[in-house]
Amino acid sequence: MKNKPYPLYDWPSFSTLWELLSYLADKYEERQAFRIPVRGKQEDEYKTYREFYNDTEALGAWLLNSGVRNDRVALLGENCYNWIVSYFAIANSGNTALPLDKELSCEELARLINLCGCKGVVCSAAYDDYAEYFEENCPDIEVFVVMNELGKHIREGAEFIKNGTDLLSGSRPAANNLAAIVFTSGTTGQSKGVMLSHMNISSDALSVCRNTCASGRGILILPLHHTFSLTTNVLCELIYGMRIYAITSLRTIQRDMQKDKTTTAIVVPAVVETMHKRVMENVEENGKLKKLVKGMKTAEMLLKIGIDVRKKLFKDVINAFGGELEIIICGGAALSNKVEEDFRLWGVNMVCGYGITECSPVACVNRNEYQKSGSIGLPVDCNEVKINDPDKDGVGEIYVKGSNVFKGYYKNEEENQKAFTADGWFKTGDLGYIDNDGFVFIGGRLKNLIILSNGKNVSPEELETKLIDEIPSISEVVVYEEDAALTAEIFPDSEKYRNAADIMQEEINSFNRHMPAYKKITNIKLRDREFDKTTTMKIKRRYNNRKDDKNA
Repeated sequence: MKNKPYPLYDWPSFSTLWELLSYLADKYEERQAFRIPVRGKQEDEYKTYREFYNDTEALGAWLLNSGVRNDRVALLGENCYNWIVSYFAIANSGNTALPLDKELSCEELARLINLCGCKGVVCSAAYDDYAEYFEENCPDIEVFVVMNELGKHIREGAEFIKNGTDLLSGSRPAANNLAAIVFTSGTTGQSKGVMLSHMNISSDALSVCRNTCASGRGILILPLHHTFSLTTNVLCELIYGMRIYAITSLRTIQRDMQKDKTTTAIVVPAVVETMHKRVMENVEENGKLKKLVKGMKTAEMLLKIGIDVRKKLFKDVINAFGGELEIIICGGAALSNKVEEDFRLWGVNMVCGYGITECSPVACVNRNEYQKSGSIGLPVDCNEVKINDPDKDGVGEIYVKGSNVFKGYYKNEEENQKAFTADGWFKTGDLGYIDNDGFVFIGGRLKNLIILSNGKNVSPEELETKLIDEIPSISEVVVYEEDAALTAEIFPDSEKYRNAADIMQEEINSFNRHMPAYKKITNIKLRDREFDKTTTMKIKRRYNNRKDDKNA
């Protein structure tokens, strides 16, 4: 890889989301942008790029004419077309969207709505019974919209535009205007409101598309309140000119991919690992594991001499996901090296990246043609990346500076002071290093770093990835320090291991043999249930080292 040129794909720049969507509507016009499942109907509906843009404009006009101007509007609901229309209608009309995690309690939702002073709420029908609670406890709310009724508001807004009575032209946002306030998932502490401008989000999405390339049909599975989903699953796929199919459950992902003939999946590691697990379970159940392993060795050998037979050898694997899956773009957490390499050997291009909500969110990504296994890729062209205070191995905290870096935490000056250096670099809190070719490698969260009594530093995430890679019977694991020793809390892959601590201990002993003394696992704990997770399927680490955890 050394001294390779890294050419970028050609995309123009836009400073606001409105300018970007307007450009895409002109570029793709009548091309299908969304496939929309309709409850109670066998046939799905479709929206073109032009129709999508017109819907966002009409709803924006309706909001403005309803008195929602330069205000904040909360968004609450499951993934669907109307959620996406609402988000861009809010942002492109000069208002600020507040995407909310639908898994939060009604009380917590009300707290965030009040904190941000929301004047409006747009929610799906599943949450319209919250209206009474919000009415009593959120005094600033004046407009409450149910997503299922969005059609009539869009029609009214279209009439405002047709008659020249809408207020859109005088309410267009500037580059530095806030598009959204996004509350972080908070895996280890209190969530914070990340303020993202139009420039932050649009420059990041376009940078991702300059660094990677995809086409065809994409599946939307990640929750839309999370920036990774909104930027990559929606905006990037729209920039590519793809058709987006929103699904609501990970349990149906394989069936839905088969239905839509998915070509591109933009997901977090937990989704990829679930897909991988289902492939391996199916192969083993059908007695074809040895054949698969042999085929992978053959494919790897032939690739080294320029012969690619993956499509033929692993046709059944790809058919399980619709038969046309070409690329998986993965970010949000560390991905198992084994899973990454297996998918590549099966003929699916794995493109791994790195992001954090505060960077809108993508800061680094591997490129279609230029990749390094285990790396989070090269910095996207809208930001710089550097390693602060590296140790002898080059590992230090990852700092980022660029147009995608957020405007600060909402009403949290104390955290803002901690987050930035005097010269404007954002401190990600993630550890990593940069190799001689400019590829960035991540080593876990700084706040999770275990400092042993001998002064050695241990990244729990590094050990967790290694354990999952090397011990197939481990489904989930969290490593932490307890009583001055490294403890691995394990959720086994199958029932037979959950009451078999002696078997798991043998596996751990084997793992320890090739680990440095200070990285050896001393204690293990077996769990009988999965770890609690955020809606983006990250483990909530704050629950793991509590002695009163009855399920540990």
